Amino acid sequence: MSEPLALAITTGEPAGIGPDITVGALLQLAGEHPQVRFHVLGDAGLLAARAAALGVAQAWAHRLADGSVVCDDIPLAVPCDAGRLDARNGGYVLALLDAAIDGCMGGTSGTRRFAGMVTAPVQKSTINDAGVSFTGHTEYLAERAGVPRVVMMLAGPQPAHGNAMLRVALATTHLPLRAVPDALTVSMLEETLAIVDHDLRRHFGIARPRILVTGLNPHAGESGHMGREEIDVIIPALAHAVDAGIDARGPYPADTLFQPRHLDGADCVLAMYHDQGLAPLKYGTFGHGVNITLGLPFIRTSVDHGTALDLAASGQAEHGSMIEAIRNAIAMAGHANGRPRAAPLVATR
Repeated sequence: MSEPLALAITTGEPAGIGPDITVGALLQLAGEHPQVRFHVLGDAGLLAARAAALGVAQAWAHRLADGSVVCDDIPLAVPCDAGRLDARNGGYVLALLDAAIDGCMGGTSGTRRFAGMVTAPVQKSTINDAGVSFTGHTEYLAERAGVPRVVMMLAGPQPAHGNAMLRVALATTHLPLRAVPDALTVSMLEETLAIVDHDLRRHFGIARPRILVTGLNPHAGESGHMGREEIDVIIPALAHAVDAGIDARGPYPADTLFQPRHLDGADCVLAMYHDQGLAPLKYGTFGHGVNITLGLPFIRTSVDHGTALDLAASGQAEHGSMIEAIRNAIAMAGHANGRPRAAPLVATR
């Protein structure tokens, strides 16, 4: 009998809904995936308290007792009240991430404990208030993993379009808009396209990914009349990518690209900046979207929403995105064992 697949799940900001959605998602998924051992990284007492607040204390205790869920107890720095941030727990949040990263990469022992990691949302302000410069999971994971570039990709089913999958990767992530044009270079876009192409093949089994690339400016620059980034940067990067065997097409105007007739048969959209790509994706998939970091030496997925402090311990937080994040991590981890080709963005007519 093969060893169970081990996944790490970090519970995120303790004052937010991370513990709630972790408990809720695992009470459903642990029974559906007996071949997986879910390692929850967080304060055991906090998780038990949230399970009690949600009215599922007995069910949570049963999952821990039968071994389908394992709590890797990492104590809070100070007690936590739901909905109330405390910068003294900023280091605790990073300790959860560090433990998951070490487990995925092997740490000092060189033995990988986890096949991948799933992360609940964190509160960036709390970590920064604790004295640590932190711009987001994506950047932190890249630094800890020692990779020069990673790519944020969100994916999710679109109920309005028959649950067809939509995947959107980002050339830039958490930058102010005024900094985006200077961040876009030919070499950076070439590297980004190479990462997207490589990981769509590796993790999703897509033999030849078709990637549609947006322009930066309105109307994709209108032949240079509304900006030259398309002519000077994006088009040359696309040409180099095509020469390298990547099926990358564009640049397309972002305001019209996100329609089924344009996306039909494609596998991913590469957008130039955060809101350009994520606004249409979250509109179409919110609550079931998944954040996937491409380019890491391990699998990482996450939810597509924030900490929702006002919903913590209320029983009103939806855990659909956490369920999808966990399911995607399981599928990605098992893909090398002959899983079928992942669905395209929009099902072929």
